Amino acid sequence: MRIGVIGTGRIGTLHARTLSRHRDVGSLILTDADPARAQQLAHRLGETAAPGVDEIFRWGVDAVVITTVTSAHAELIGRAARSGLPVFCEKPVALDLAGTSHALAEVEAAGTVLQTGFQRRFDTGYTGAREAVRSGRLGRLHTVRAVTGEREPPPAARLPQAGGLYRDTLIHDFDILRWVTGREVVDVYAAGSDAGPAMFRAAGDVDTGAALLTLDGGTLAAITATRLNGAGYDVRMELAGELDQIVVGLDDRTPIASTEPTGPPAADKPWPGFLERFGPAYAAELNAFVEVVRGERPNPCDGREALQALRIAEACELSRRERRPVRLAEIAGAAESVAG
Repeated sequence: MRIGVIGTGRIGTLHARTLSRHRDVGSLILTDADPARAQQLAHRLGETAAPGVDEIFRWGVDAVVITTVTSAHAELIGRAARSGLPVFCEKPVALDLAGTSHALAEVEAAGTVLQTGFQRRFDTGYTGAREAVRSGRLGRLHTVRAVTGEREPPPAARLPQAGGLYRDTLIHDFDILRWVTGREVVDVYAAGSDAGPAMFRAAGDVDTGAALLTLDGGTLAAITATRLNGAGYDVRMELAGELDQIVVGLDDRTPIASTEPTGPPAADKPWPGFLERFGPAYAAELNAFVEVVRGERPNPCDGREALQALRIAEACELSRRERRPVRLAEIAGAAESVAG
């Protein structure tokens, strides 16, 4: 199997390394907006670098992995679909609902595959939480609390291309909330703060955000995120039911300390970032993609899942701007059940 990797930044490099070691992947063709960066990575991995995207399609590949800036995702997905190629694309599919829907329509019309990169679905903690909820261990789920804290903010130049905190960062929380609980979001109320570095205000973005979501069935979810969590990279989810309560992401590297005399101490080596925290999950989702391409398993996270997560992000952004509750019915697109 020959796979084209478009984008060789941090996540593209990680994916290329994973695929280069995969027993069912014979070779890679790598390309990037910075050709020298792709060339250097190809040299380190013993793979081939292409001068541009055109060569990826002209030289011939069996599948495409897209890890470029978000603004390029939809066009590349469409091009791969028209070439009859299965695609793995990092989230989100596009910066807006129209672009996402158009890309999904191209995939559907071509009869190809689009797997979206929501790596938390492959993390052992989240899969365990999903099993606990679905088995009835927690009883009726009444409360979900989720937090995402990034240790350092992204570069200022990236902010205008990323789509904002809700679309770029919290979209992972929105997706995993649906996947773990098997429930759909009914309405949201969101708020954000741009009191940190001026680059967020300049980009029309916020550095910290919070959202209260009501799920069908009555479960309440409180989700927060910040790009200024100096203690370390922190991603957790607490699920409380009438019978039991569990937490994802609490281990000896979680960057949080108790003030209680008998509480656990601060982590000696807190998680520095998402690549380290979710390294095994990133590898697992790429392994799944190879299996999808080989026809050995169904698509574990198709583009419709990305559309639903983006609808929640759009609702939160609208709520933040207009300072009011927003029902998901106000946002274009029909919900798809993830109960299976």
